[in-house]
Parts: sequence; structure tokens; C-alpha cells
Amino acid sequence: MDVPADIDYVMRHTRVLYAPDRRIDTFGDTRFNFCMVTELQDVVGVCRIRSGWVEASRPRILRPADMVGIEMDGFSPGVSRFFEWMKAQGMATPALFKYGFRFSRSDVQEELVHDDIRVVSERVVQDALDSGDPLRAVISGADDAWEVSLLRFMVEMIQQSHEINVFDFKRRGML
Repeated sequence: MDVPADIDYVMRHTRVLYAPDRRIDTFGDTRFNFCMVTELQDVVGVCRIRSGWVEASRPRILRPADMVGIEMDGFSPGVSRFFEWMKAQGMATPALFKYGFRFSRSDVQEELVHDDIRVVSERVVQDALDSGDPLRAVISGADDAWEVSLLRFMVEMIQQSHEINVFDFKRRGML
């Protein structure tokens, strides 16, 4: 993966089609049930649906400042360059790097669907609505860099949760 060009492309083409009702928990782990809809680049009218779980968690132990960072479990090795790119672009929440996070993905299943991506996306979003699952997310992303699309979603959820997390810290007298 050519980091600057490909990540920029993924950032522009990743969309959250259906957001979960929950945000990132302040004092615990948060798992989202995701469906990623992507269009195959070399075949017309074929989409891939990946589904599984993605989790964001705070570090379980305090670490020295020089050992704080992002941990990845279940992701391809090169995907961690996404966070280096975000940091270089000044796009990351400082807390993301100051306290570190652990991201993991599991139980990923893939399905090929022979239909237009708009039709497939609408069907997957309707399934999410019908499920009533507050942890369900539907994301549209880049097929060859789908893990970066998934991490972009998680970082977006962390950023959206920031105010709530700060409020929780203040309420407990921790800030």
C-alpha cells in the first residue's frame, strides 16, 4: 500500500452509512458489529460485504510515556501506518496517541454479491435498521484497503465520543 496516496483515497471514499447508537465508552471497551460494503475494482456489478466485530479499548496497564502507542490485533501488519499518516497530517485526537488504544477485529466473514453497490448498501442499511442492534455499523469503503476504512470509522467514533468522555472524567473528579 502506497501510504500517502492510498490512505488519502480511502479517507475520501469511506462513508458511515449507518452509525451505531453507542459511542466509545469512557471507562471500558466498546465493540461494534460492522458491515463493510465495498465495490470490487476490477469487476463491474460485484460487491463484497465483510462483517464482523471491531473493538476499541483503553490500555489495561499504565505504561511509560515512551511506550504509549496504538496496539493492533487481527489487522494486517501494514495497516498501522494509517496512524502514522494521521499523526503526520495533524488529524488525530491527541488523546489517541497520549494514552494509546488497542484496536482489534475478529470473526470477519466475507460474501460476494452480484448487484449494484447502491442497491447492496441500501439492503445492508435496512438490515441494520431492522436488527435494532445499537452496536451495528454499516460502512462503505475501499475494497483493497478495507481495514483502513474500518480504522477510519473507529477514529471517527473516538472523536465523536470525546466530549462525553471528558464529561465522565469531570463528573468523577478526574479532570
